[in-house]
Amino acid sequence: MIKKEELQSLYNNELKDKLAGLEVLRKSVAKRTLGGIALIALPIIIGIAVFVYLDSNNSVSMDGLVKVLPFIVIALVITGIVLLILNIKKKKEYRRRYKNEVVSEVVRAIDSEWNYAPEDCISQSEYYSSDLFRKNFDRYKGDDLISGTIEKTDFRCSELHTEYKEVTHDKDGKRQEHWVTIFKGLFFHADFNKEIRANTYIEPDTAEKLLGKFGQKFQMSSKGKLVKLENIEFEKIFAVFSTDQTEARYILTPAIMEALVNIYKQYKRRMHLSFIGSRVYVAMSFKKDLFEPKIFSSGVKYEDVEFMYNLFMVNATIIHELNLNTRIWTKE
Repeated sequence: MIKKEELQSLYNNELKDKLAGLEVLRKSVAKRTLGGIALIALPIIIGIAVFVYLDSNNSVSMDGLVKVLPFIVIALVITGIVLLILNIKKKKEYRRRYKNEVVSEVVRAIDSEWNYAPEDCISQSEYYSSDLFRKNFDRYKGDDLISGTIEKTDFRCSELHTEYKEVTHDKDGKRQEHWVTIFKGLFFHADFNKEIRANTYIEPDTAEKLLGKFGQKFQMSSKGKLVKLENIEFEKIFAVFSTDQTEARYILTPAIMEALVNIYKQYKRRMHLSFIGSRVYVAMSFKKDLFEPKIFSSGVKYEDVEFMYNLFMVNATIIHELNLNTRIWTKE
């Protein structure tokens, strides 16, 4: 497993040249995208400006232009749309090469035994098994699936985005549809090496964060009863619910609570966790797409590779911090 200090060497010796080789393709995609948008937007803007000018000046001297202008605008808009459609194939090629030549190389450097599938993601059955998000989704998508083992612990991880369709009506009764995100970010699960009888859930503690100790009165969940723990710093960040208070405390040892605080401090992201069956599930929220190539700025940047490395190392961080490789428990 490559260390952080060795990543710069990997970038300089291998990845930098690969990224530079992709720059020609990236610039082509960027130019076509901007060109298509310009062909769609500018004629419309110019057309509106001309009609506003004529209307304000009560002029008829541009009758000829007024007659042909709509056709010019339509022609340019259609050309722009066609250009953007044709650019989709080139954009897909750029994305495919970036995943295969750069992202996969970072994964391989971290652990050559890990399996990386750019177009696959955590399955719906795995998502349901976590019981982290009970809202029914209408759209489910993800990519960049990684599976493997870290020492003795198997894991699976991918980017994931689940949404539901919200239907509302405006004041005139007109139907409006909106897509609402349930979860977007990294979804991870690993062997906890113990058959857990109860279900224990860890969620962001928004009530206590906003209202202090008084907020504990509002900490309720359909996932079980609130578990009060003795780590003050942990309880400022997380709220724990479980169907078995005793087992929840057995799972959340002082060391594991401290580890979760450390993970939160390192990544500064909302986290949901569950301990179900023999697995620990972790959902770490991100607003942006994580492993996608940039289009409108240079892709030859060490910072981008470093960010990618840090995300993939979430797997190792969780496993090591939670001490999952230490087989002090045995499955019954």
